[in-house]
Amino acid sequence: MGLPEPPEIGASALPLGTFEGQSVIVTGGGTGLGKAIAVEFGRLGARVAILSRDEEHRAAGVSAVEATGATAVGFGVDIRDPAAVANAFDLVVAELGLPTVLVNNAAGNFPVPAEDMSPNAWRTVTDIVLNGTFYCSREFGRRHITALAASAASAPATSGGNIINIGAAYAWTGGPGFAHSAAAKAGVKNLTESLAVEWGPYGIRVNCLVPGLFPHDDETANIRSVPDRRKSEAKRCPAHRVGQPHELGWAATFLASPYASFISGHTLVVDGANWQRRAMLMPEFVPIREQMGRGPFDPSPTRKVQS
Repeated sequence: MGLPEPPEIGASALPLGTFEGQSVIVTGGGTGLGKAIAVEFGRLGARVAILSRDEEHRAAGVSAVEATGATAVGFGVDIRDPAAVANAFDLVVAELGLPTVLVNNAAGNFPVPAEDMSPNAWRTVTDIVLNGTFYCSREFGRRHITALAASAASAPATSGGNIINIGAAYAWTGGPGFAHSAAAKAGVKNLTESLAVEWGPYGIRVNCLVPGLFPHDDETANIRSVPDRRKSEAKRCPAHRVGQPHELGWAATFLASPYASFISGHTLVVDGANWQRRAMLMPEFVPIREQMGRGPFDPSPTRKVQS
């Protein structure tokens, strides 16, 4: 039987107009789960800025948000570059006003055994996932702290802001085949908790959202190539179903809403209890190289490693 299916796309537990007059930044908001999150903020009245390096992705995100009747803009940025992040925020502020919500969704990932991983592969993923999340959060925090100080002598003061980081369950468990991403996501979870404490006095809430199995058409070729990907996925989860992308959007809009105003430093897992499952008798262990269909490790200097 499993867990029931969610309401249809377009439904909302929050009042329409919850984010009316507010602007929201979603990094990597042009594809997949980021796009689904951006759309749900648009449905609730937000003006949405899609930040992405890829022009085609930005256009797709903007189009999806505009289809809800909301305002959307897209700006190109490499979140690994702090100066580029600051410039993108300048553009968002000029176009939409100071953002009240930042969703750090942009990520990079691909499966590779750790012994095959090149320094560049490690650096690329950790730069995007951990460093990029920090650079965007820092820019958001600095601007809100500055705005709060400027409004201290007048009323009303600024209403603070919300940061939602996108995490992963292997931040707790480790991720064989994804050592780079798992380590970076563990950093994101810790960063969430640290910033929630530091920035609470400024009215800034910081939370983390962890998606489970949410199949979508924008999954990268590297992820789709994992053996048995998409095979019997519903049966892999205690819920006996996978998530639908708009469900993650609902979770994000709730965490950023006034109805979650006392929730900060929290990591919300949306995965139908999948990450907690354990079997009385675990299946036989299969090394990650075998799971990925790779041959024995070749230590020769001319070996081809993931770059």
